[in-house]
Amino acid sequence: MTESKYLFSSDKQATYRILDANLDRAREGIRIIEEWCRFALDNSNLAQTCKAMRQTLAKWHTEEIHSARNTPDDCGTTLTHPQEETRDSPQQVLQINLARTQEALRVLEEYGKLYHPEMGSACKQLRYQIYTLESTLFTTSPQGKLDAAKLYLVTSPTPNIFSIVEAALKGGLPLVQYRNKDAEDRIQLEEGKQLCDLCHEYGALFLMNDRADLALAVGADGVHLGQQDISVATARQILGANQIVGKSTTNPHEMSSAIAQGADYVGVGPVYKTPTKPGKAPAGLDYVRYAAKHCPVPWFAIGGINADNIQDVIEAQANGVAVVRAIMSAPDPQKTTENLLMQFSHSRNHA
Repeated sequence: MTESKYLFSSDKQATYRILDANLDRAREGIRIIEEWCRFALDNSNLAQTCKAMRQTLAKWHTEEIHSARNTPDDCGTTLTHPQEETRDSPQQVLQINLARTQEALRVLEEYGKLYHPEMGSACKQLRYQIYTLESTLFTTSPQGKLDAAKLYLVTSPTPNIFSIVEAALKGGLPLVQYRNKDAEDRIQLEEGKQLCDLCHEYGALFLMNDRADLALAVGADGVHLGQQDISVATARQILGANQIVGKSTTNPHEMSSAIAQGADYVGVGPVYKTPTKPGKAPAGLDYVRYAAKHCPVPWFAIGGINADNIQDVIEAQANGVAVVRAIMSAPDPQKTTENLLMQFSHSRNHA
């Protein structure tokens, strides 16, 4: 960074003071959230996520920025509000500090561009991570998590399925469906149980494909049904009233039928041609647009969606997207997951 970016040295000093104050504010807010994840939730993954964010901010809190602090002359130290003096619950503490952190990161994103281009970009990424963390902390019921989910992974058979799924979960993946139609029941039970435990460790939902009996056996959050599978009502008899039951649909008639049967969510597609549905003609973006106007339950566009076309699906007003190869075949499943979620966050912030 050069002095030519500033008309006056006072501008540079003011920028550094803004960065210093908001780096402190963001780091403090994240630490308060981290302590809840560690001591109340006993969730080491969420605590580690918070710690990693604090460490990223610490790298930017250079001595150059820190030395600009001038607490005695800071007029803001005397400003207060009655609402800051009390807290009614731990949830309120979390909500206030999540909001505080988001605001601070937005300030850092903008003023950080004056300090270093990468600082603005880094703080932008952190802000999206905080949005994801907020959703994780405040959507703890299965239905709440389902309502909040924007990205849904349907697995495909592969020897390294567990490492792929865990990497995606580290990237913020909120929902996984285990799909291995040709495997023996024993294999589906073993892999399903391990994946279920893994998803719950990261606070994500886990569903079994087709088989309500196996979903019950492994402790899944529910089941996803195809058009030729058992009815929604039968699945509920097996699983119980509070479990999630989703259903695939390929046209408005199937969607209406699934909703009338009481499906908690529906799949909408295939949007594009996909090898997981051989011989099935793509429903296209028109069906996505139809769902956006007519579907009253959570729904996920599915079928051939990847990083190259997801923006078209989002622009068609998709409630969420389900992917297979986009993550299962990705060289870096964690980064791919983060990027896909970021596109939804970006759309939300520019709506």
